[in-house]
Amino acid sequence: MGKSTQIRMLRTALEENGLLNRVVMTREPGGCDNALALRKMLVEGDADRWDGLSESLLYSAARNEHLREVIRPELAGGRWVLCDRFADSTTVYQGEGRGMPKSVLDYLSGLVVGNTWPNLTFIMDMPAGDGLFRARGRQENMFENRFESLQDSFHERVRQGFLRIARENPDRCRVIDAQGTPEEVHARVFSTLVAYVQERAA
Repeated sequence: MGKSTQIRMLRTALEENGLLNRVVMTREPGGCDNALALRKMLVEGDADRWDGLSESLLYSAARNEHLREVIRPELAGGRWVLCDRFADSTTVYQGEGRGMPKSVLDYLSGLVVGNTWPNLTFIMDMPAGDGLFRARGRQENMFENRFESLQDSFHERVRQGFLRIARENPDRCRVIDAQGTPEEVHARVFSTLVAYVQERAA
């Protein structure tokens, strides 16, 4: 059970609540043909295939295409967009993980994302070792394993980076305990979303 499972469960829950024609599910890197072409280069191969700068530029290019082809048009059409990973992942993986300067990553995010930041970001948290055990055991990750093959210390830096982003962006970010059954985690996600919507409506 991971982020992909949770985003599918959230989409189903939203559709069951009358949003059938308003929910779009997508992911990064990917979401459109050009971004998918870059995805293959980014998630397959040796862990040291790219350095931090090359990764940052490739992820930013994929994100730019994704925003241009999918996210912005869907938002303009009044639909909810559920995205598996977004710019925070680049900030963390290439920043804390690869050592890229925050100023460079902030510049790329400003250039590519602009004002198209999520209203709400779920940060799925669990001990780095537990998350790696799950990721390495999933059959669909057989080839997309560049990051899973990195040392545990890399993934702990990534985890701490996400938690730092959550602390720095309390209006946008919610940390979800990702331990437990898929149903238990989904209940936390959905109740957090409902509370967020109610807060904004008050």
